[in-house]
Amino acid sequence: MIDIDGGQKSGSGTILRLAVAIATIRGQALHITNIRQKRPNPGLKHQHLESVLTAAKLCNAELKGAVLGSEELWFTPKEIQGGNLEAVIETAGSIPMLFLSTLPICLFAKTPVQLHVAKGGTDTRNAPTINYLRNILLPSLTKMGISAQISVQKYGYYPKGAGEATLTVKPNPHLNPFVLEAFGNLKTIGGVSVCTFLANREVAQRQAKAAQSFLAQIGYPTDIGIINDQSNPIQKGSSITLWAKTDTDVIIGADAIGEIQKMAEDVGREAAQTLSTELTTQPTVDEFLADMLIPYIALSEGRSVFLTRCITEHIEANIWLMEKMLNVKFNLTKHNSLYRIEKTATDNDDEVYG
Repeated sequence: MIDIDGGQKSGSGTILRLAVAIATIRGQALHITNIRQKRPNPGLKHQHLESVLTAAKLCNAELKGAVLGSEELWFTPKEIQGGNLEAVIETAGSIPMLFLSTLPICLFAKTPVQLHVAKGGTDTRNAPTINYLRNILLPSLTKMGISAQISVQKYGYYPKGAGEATLTVKPNPHLNPFVLEAFGNLKTIGGVSVCTFLANREVAQRQAKAAQSFLAQIGYPTDIGIINDQSNPIQKGSSITLWAKTDTDVIIGADAIGEIQKMAEDVGREAAQTLSTELTTQPTVDEFLADMLIPYIALSEGRSVFLTRCITEHIEANIWLMEKMLNVKFNLTKHNSLYRIEKTATDNDDEVYG
């Protein structure tokens, strides 16, 4: 059994999610304590509990401590099966975060996986938007031989959620390395601006126009698609996701969420400012994608490397956890205004990938 102190590093739900995923992949029993210790309300919330329960469904795991509010969990996995699964979050908890929890596991399943999640949030604070996963994460993961798609049945927002989305994954336990060391030349900037039951106020158009105006002023013409969604009459809301692509296959992303009393124009400018900040330093991976890539790189064969603008607490936590659970080694070095993150090839590759 492997013991993990969930209060280390970021002390966030990410440590729980990834610890469960890697334990499942390795077929190791897991005991995790101090779950979300550094967050305002420690312990399992709805979205974290559903991530654990969904992982358990994938591998018929034995569970102890899997209840709301629990700060300690025992998770004993069996063989990863695959198939069609259903999950229900019941709140505006993040559907993208649940997908991030389960996608690594699905790659090691015996059969393809279709995971349908209901009643959660597709676009919520402190989590990537569903369109960030669709347009930045998943295209980036194709470089590693990962084939996965996300479809949205209903957009969902805080506080009622009621969103609905489906993740489909083709298993592939032998991941290619991720090597992306040159920003290259900027080719296009695109995006998608979404509003649900707010078309009468032209919220999606206003978000897009504000983002385009901001980026045009600093020399970046932008093409942003508009979605006036009517899938969820229970909860109105909006979001915008932007991405920049270069001739070296770099994809840099940014997003922002609409909120009550937050002008649509402010939402659009927020996303544009975030993207502009990234483009100024010309990384090969934005700060959000950087922490998401760590577990896949840790599971991949051979050497991987990318450049990012900053080292966040989630990047630090994910690297710490992967080194602890998978016996891999990451090196972080500063190069001018960028950080180089490299996972070195080791003699333990065969052990890591089973």
